[in-house]
Amino acid sequence: MKICFATNNSKKIEEVRAALPKSIEIVSLKEIGCEEELPETGDTLDHNAFQKARYVKEKYGVDCFADDTGLEVAALQGEPGVYSGRYAGEPRSDERNVDLLLKNLSGISNREAQFRTVIALILGEDEYAFEGVAKGKIIEERRGEKGFGYDPVFVPEGMNRTFAELDMEEKNRISHRGKAVHALVQFLTSKNF
Repeated sequence: MKICFATNNSKKIEEVRAALPKSIEIVSLKEIGCEEELPETGDTLDHNAFQKARYVKEKYGVDCFADDTGLEVAALQGEPGVYSGRYAGEPRSDERNVDLLLKNLSGISNREAQFRTVIALILGEDEYAFEGVAKGKIIEERRGEKGFGYDPVFVPEGMNRTFAELDMEEKNRISHRGKAVHALVQFLTSKNF
């Protein structure tokens, strides 16, 4: 089966390709001729994921899935949440987003947080949603060179290393995106697509 992953983030594509069985081939936006930025104006992760998937399906006519991920920090009432990618404003910058997060958590002892991913899948006329959550905490300084986004400051529950210190296989087993992709893969393989 060939399906488009509606994202311009090459690191996300790499993570998802590593988690999928060989029977499912991921095609990037670039490979279908989509060079534009996808719309992402919703106020929930579900809305954004479906908005991106529907845009690709309607404009390019291909079956696809899109994701949206948010980091939800308890002490910040769930922020940055749906605005995680642009927390520090435009242009988007992982570095500035992490700086702002650490600044906003300065002096706060409750560092509990969770990453949440929603995947919106469109196959033909049908739409499906899958979710994955990774609970953990935000540490006070960056550690690790792998991953992207908030990975260098997020330590998942039961571990003492950040997502940025884990290799891709380890991260995919426990991450929010890994769990959502696992649910997607189980669905696709059970339907024999």
